[in-house]
Amino acid sequence: MTRSDGYLLDNRQSEAAERFDAFAALFDPTTFRHLEGFGIGPGWRCWEVGAGGTSVVSWLAKKVGPTGKVVATDIDISRLAPAARPPVEIRVHDVGAHEPPGEGFDLVHARLVLVHVPDRERALRSMVKALRPGGRLLIEDADPALQPLTCPDEYGPDQQLANRLRTGFRRLLADRGADLAYGRTLPRLLREAGLRGVEADAYFPVASPACAALESATIRQIRDQLVTAGLATDADIDRHLTNVASGTMDLATAPMISAWGRRM
Repeated sequence: MTRSDGYLLDNRQSEAAERFDAFAALFDPTTFRHLEGFGIGPGWRCWEVGAGGTSVVSWLAKKVGPTGKVVATDIDISRLAPAARPPVEIRVHDVGAHEPPGEGFDLVHARLVLVHVPDRERALRSMVKALRPGGRLLIEDADPALQPLTCPDEYGPDQQLANRLRTGFRRLLADRGADLAYGRTLPRLLREAGLRGVEADAYFPVASPACAALESATIRQIRDQLVTAGLATDADIDRHLTNVASGTMDLATAPMISAWGRRM
């Protein structure tokens, strides 16, 4: 995931690998279903924006084969090293500040990236510019404001605590410039960018081991910020992490909205 100055969930922190694994378990099937629908195959040129981890990059590399190319970019590429072999090219790149790493791509994809980028408008223009005529753009981003709860079934004090911590997390994100209602705007933004055949859908995971793994890693990663900002105490966080580890809580994530279109 792309990181700007002040980005809350730094890829260099130890919990980042756990978060990437959880994202892969939760969202790779949806992402791959969309990409398969585009007809991706040998020889395609792809740009994976804000790649973060390797699951999507490695899948793309298998699909495009030795005659294709996958350019994987992020501000922090430290976790992309295992994928750094042909047809994959790894580059340090800020999608909200730099020119695209080439043009004529058959596919440009970004997942859970733009919600955190300060200049989202420029980033989107850059991705559209990088496409060849007929090339496909797939943007997938969260909409925490659409479903703001960790526990949609808030039936007891443990669930209330979980939702209070999620409110704190959302406040920290908003304070750093995240647009918590960005996901729902994607279909309109893609049409306004001139793409054709724009469609969208959403995936809303509820009550899976990956949801619990993501919640635990996220709370541990932002623990100090929650306490410093007065949004939670260490005792609150310890109690919540124990509750999550018990496996008895139905934990949800924000909906991920996928929107796609084709450049004319």
